[in-house]
Amino acid sequence: MKINAVPRKVLLWSAGAIALGALAWLALREPVQMASVAQVSRGALEQSFAEEGKTRLKQRYTVTAPLAGLLRRITLQPGDAVKAQQVVAEIDPTGSALLDPRARSQALADVNTGESALRAAQQRVAAATTADNVAQLELKRLEQLRAQGMVTASQLDQSRAQAATAGADLSTARSDEQISARRLQVARASLADEGRAGRGKVLAVRSPVDGIVLKRQVESATPVPMGQPLMDIGDPAALEIEVEVLSTDAVRLTPGLKARVLRWGGEGVLDATVTRIEPGGFTKVSALGVEEQRTRVILDFASPRERWSALGDAFRVEVEFLLRQDKDVLQVPGSALFRTGDGWAVYRVEGGTARRTPVKIGARSAMAAQVLEGLQVNQTVIVQPDDRIQDGTRVEAVGGRP
Repeated sequence: MKINAVPRKVLLWSAGAIALGALAWLALREPVQMASVAQVSRGALEQSFAEEGKTRLKQRYTVTAPLAGLLRRITLQPGDAVKAQQVVAEIDPTGSALLDPRARSQALADVNTGESALRAAQQRVAAATTADNVAQLELKRLEQLRAQGMVTASQLDQSRAQAATAGADLSTARSDEQISARRLQVARASLADEGRAGRGKVLAVRSPVDGIVLKRQVESATPVPMGQPLMDIGDPAALEIEVEVLSTDAVRLTPGLKARVLRWGGEGVLDATVTRIEPGGFTKVSALGVEEQRTRVILDFASPRERWSALGDAFRVEVEFLLRQDKDVLQVPGSALFRTGDGWAVYRVEGGTARRTPVKIGARSAMAAQVLEGLQVNQTVIVQPDDRIQDGTRVEAVGGRP
């Protein structure tokens, strides 16, 4: 019995020492950290940014009283359609008094100014007509080359935008010519009717363009002075979008760039195209009180009119500018990236352990970033790593594949 007792005690002491050692190792071992993970994948990646904007009419015309008199009640309501040269208001002229030398000189100056303005408007019409013809010919040429595969779709879109802009400029120039001619007529009438009493003639005020009544400044019958605004007229089908963009973002935009109209109030997403980036900037204070340099970017709708017909003038929209669209790129969630020196890195999960891995990234979207070097598809990375995660930290994956 004594011979067997000694080995048994040795075994018991050895087992106890091993158990204590295991407990000590477990107590001193680094704890496992819970970590959210995601997969490195391949797929489409869009680089974009979004800004709030508003719709606006391409052309708005304010109809004014051509002379002083008694305005008869305007029966047209906002939203009513009108045709060019349709009578929209009537004015009973008041008697014209004799002009003193100063007023006569002013009237003569108005006539001379009106004649000069009309000549300038006619020259602008001629220039706009030439530019429109050139733009249309260039568009037809590029359409033929596109059919042969000799130009890119972007070049064709830019040519279409330039042709649309040239057409709009021509329409504006023609309208300005009509307005200048009308103002000259009024200036000449103020001299021709000098000293004449009202002869009971009713002056018909006509619409300069086809469109709808947007707003009435005057409704009831009332005396009005010459130049009194009566109503605004415009074409709601000729809507465009105005967006105030940070100057640092505007430099990345070009005419013809595609965009999406989000959260505009209707169903789905609308397509739009950048037509113009204004060259001048301005300072605007943000909601947080920060001064920002911004510039205006103008876009045209690319979706059919039927889809956005409910939009009107000065309606709020949100525009997403598509700077870059790639169909198949290696990408990682943007929240997995963190700065390390002058570059970027991620924590890659390998065998339940976090490994700091430097990466080289390319294009970035709101949610993901293109990986150029450092990772492979289907590898697992930690998203939103905090201070508890270091190189070599044991982790337990939550979400994704460990």
